[in-house]
Amino acid sequence: MLSSSSPAAITAHPPLSPESCKLPLSVISLPQITRRYLFKTLSLCLAAPSLSVAPVHARGLFQMPPLRLSNRYYLVRAGESDYESLGIINTNPVAKTSVDSGLSEKGKKQTVKAALQLKSMGACDRNCWLWPSITQRAYQAAEIIASINGISRSYIVPEYSFLDARGLGAYDGKKLDTISEVYALDSISMKTKPPPISDGTPNESVSDVFVRVTQLMSILETQYSEDTVVIVSPDSDNLSILQAGVQGLDLRRHSELYFGPGEVRLLDADSIPVYKQPASAVYKCTNPPNCD
Repeated sequence: MLSSSSPAAITAHPPLSPESCKLPLSVISLPQITRRYLFKTLSLCLAAPSLSVAPVHARGLFQMPPLRLSNRYYLVRAGESDYESLGIINTNPVAKTSVDSGLSEKGKKQTVKAALQLKSMGACDRNCWLWPSITQRAYQAAEIIASINGISRSYIVPEYSFLDARGLGAYDGKKLDTISEVYALDSISMKTKPPPISDGTPNESVSDVFVRVTQLMSILETQYSEDTVVIVSPDSDNLSILQAGVQGLDLRRHSELYFGPGEVRLLDADSIPVYKQPASAVYKCTNPPNCD
């Protein structure tokens, strides 16, 4: 048998070239391989300029509107809460996990209907991730959706801040129908905030909520790929602003995409809903969704 240092053993090896790096091991006769040959081949492969490396396709920073979505998204507003059943606005995050922030009896029925609608749409046929706000009614809604659609509770991922109900400042505690006044302010500028209040309730502009839901989508698009995600929000504004942002619509008009309690929508970036043309020039915008 030839030793590894024998000239005859060395010349018996296949000639070294950049193409050697592309040869499968099975092509090279195993008895011919020596340590010296392996080292020479490895050195050539590391230094060969002709070898190409497949490019890495990074997703980069998520921006609105996105060029594409890596996942399929369903947007769900939780059913009516106990506060809403009394006709009262409650957006103070201090109370978001309290029993009073949970689903009313009507809200439970609305959520069951939403869960059945998701089932009829085939949303979770191949499993899905449920991302509810930690707000009581949204998390309860996620549990109902999971139960009806046969989803394990381990697929419920509570979201602790990005899906909080929009803080409405001094409107907190007022009647539900005063929300129209907030939307009137929104239509003027996405940076207009509701009047502040001293009890700790945030007073968030459309722009503030837009930042939150963009951060949420950035997490989801980074964490998952080719999955289905059901986003469960305690209010409409998170979802209407998210939908407007993804579809590149004027954020000042997000209220036209209002979600009723228990409403379900597929977030389709390729399908922009019919959007009413304003009668005045107040909605002029050259860079939607960022309009002011």
